[in-house]
Amino acid sequence: MPFADSIGYKIILAEKQNWYPDLTFIKKDNEEVKFALDIKTTFRRNDKTAGFTLGSHGGYFKERDKDKNIQFPYNQYTGHFCLGVIYTRTDISDDFSETEIFQVQELQEEYETPNKKVGERSVTTVKNLKSITSVIKDFDFFAAEKWKIASDKQGSGNTANIGSIFDIDDLKNENGIFSKLGEEWFDEYWINHGSATMIKEGKPTKITTLKDFLEFKGRTDLWDKIVSKTSNKKAK
Repeated sequence: MPFADSIGYKIILAEKQNWYPDLTFIKKDNEEVKFALDIKTTFRRNDKTAGFTLGSHGGYFKERDKDKNIQFPYNQYTGHFCLGVIYTRTDISDDFSETEIFQVQELQEEYETPNKKVGERSVTTVKNLKSITSVIKDFDFFAAEKWKIASDKQGSGNTANIGSIFDIDDLKNENGIFSKLGEEWFDEYWINHGSATMIKEGKPTKITTLKDFLEFKGRTDLWDKIVSKTSNKKAK
């Protein structure tokens, strides 16, 4: 809130958990100016890679004047940003039989009764909890425009989510696959992802790569502007 106030904006939180975005920044002296900010968290796969899902490419993304599952219609936002949080998972023993369980009295509801056991493990009741070992560490924060860190692949197999690129340095530097093409190509590609069809090797094929989409649009001259998923290399 202090940050938003300092730049002349107010913040509206998403009314429901599954709505986009997490935070809406609205300019106080001109409420037509809105920015979407989604908070995205993920763990490092290794020292160099991590990945996010960047929101739906169906629903409100396609029907940009509608307000279903979104705080304001998509086309009312001046820009769409992500606050990325990357962390490392702390290794824990696979032998959970040695893991201690504590029940904190000050967090217990009045009607609850202390548990004595969870499975074969005993529960120790304590008055308060002064510290707890974190299961995550080494936080890394960055902010980026959503389209600049997007890939041309879905972020998950079962839902219509846009996937991010994976290279951490490229995420921080906004070197996504669309970053040299522009936001309009990002929008058009993902609006048509999986529904536009081209003839490839004599067979109808749904378009699920940016290179195929540019060919479908007759813009093979833009192939050299496709930034590959490995840092700062162009697609061949």
